[in-house]
Amino acid sequence: MENKKSIIHVILTGGVGSRLWPLSRKSQPKQYLEIFENKSLFEMTVERNSHLADKVMVVGNVDNHHLSGKVMNKTKTDYVNIVEATPRNTAAAIAFAAFASNPEDILIITPSDHIIDKMDDYNNAIQDAINKAQEGFIVTFGIIPTKPETGYGYIESKGDKVISFREKPNETTAKEFIARGNFLWNSGMFCFKAGVLLDELKQFQPDVYESSKAVWEAHKEGFLDLDLSLQIPSISIDYAVMERSKKIKVVPASFSWSDLGSFESVYEYLVAKGHPVDKNGNMVIGCDTHTTFLGLQNAIFVHTNTANLILQKENSQDVKDIYSELEKQNSDLLN
Repeated sequence: MENKKSIIHVILTGGVGSRLWPLSRKSQPKQYLEIFENKSLFEMTVERNSHLADKVMVVGNVDNHHLSGKVMNKTKTDYVNIVEATPRNTAAAIAFAAFASNPEDILIITPSDHIIDKMDDYNNAIQDAINKAQEGFIVTFGIIPTKPETGYGYIESKGDKVISFREKPNETTAKEFIARGNFLWNSGMFCFKAGVLLDELKQFQPDVYESSKAVWEAHKEGFLDLDLSLQIPSISIDYAVMERSKKIKVVPASFSWSDLGSFESVYEYLVAKGHPVDKNGNMVIGCDTHTTFLGLQNAIFVHTNTANLILQKENSQDVKDIYSELEKQNSDLLN
């Protein structure tokens, strides 16, 4: 690499978005759906960070790296392509990006399927994180919550110190977190020097470190070997490093953020952007055919060519159960 030290934007793009079925399919996961003002979440992620970084890396999977390639061509973005042969969770995905970098490079890790507004606040948070990363900290971004949300993990914090990481809570616990006032949503975004992250991974999860290193060293033009990859333990970066390292700092961020992980959050986003709803709050997604809701409130009708979904907005988290059921049946409706 020509620069001794670069700021690298690493985009993680492995997920399938099972809670957005039938819009999101294995062949067209949610981050590639062009339903957000004719852009995809992936494209918005690339554009949002283009002025913050010297280089871009995309860590994707063998099934959909051609989709990210299309977006990178469309946005005329040069990038390093890392293609996983099989999903091994975020610890391995992030390790590959770190192995592909110089130890002093600062990596900004973002998922590819999030919506972010209030860009001044976002840019300030990124700059704050870069400054902390330069001092040798591993930085996580905690979003100041706007409601008790059960679909996100939480970070208990005091200033920029992390007290604990918490799993997705139930409704009662989520309300308790919000009432206590020092809990942030865990955004899944990170910033650190590549070498610092790898040192911590090696200390706390040496099996992931060694097996990921072996896979990276055997890569062919960014494509990773399947047999070697299957030897990597499938562990999240939160569990492997964040919950155990003493070098963690949190940036409490006031930019507006959603992982659009459910139809409820897509509904709220689309309403904010002027998408039509009827007088009872019912919404149609995916078609222009005249649709009338009778006796229903806050219902969502999702239309695709091969499957429709009708749901109460409040039941959005349960869509993943339908996905799981179709998976058991090996259904073509997931493709």
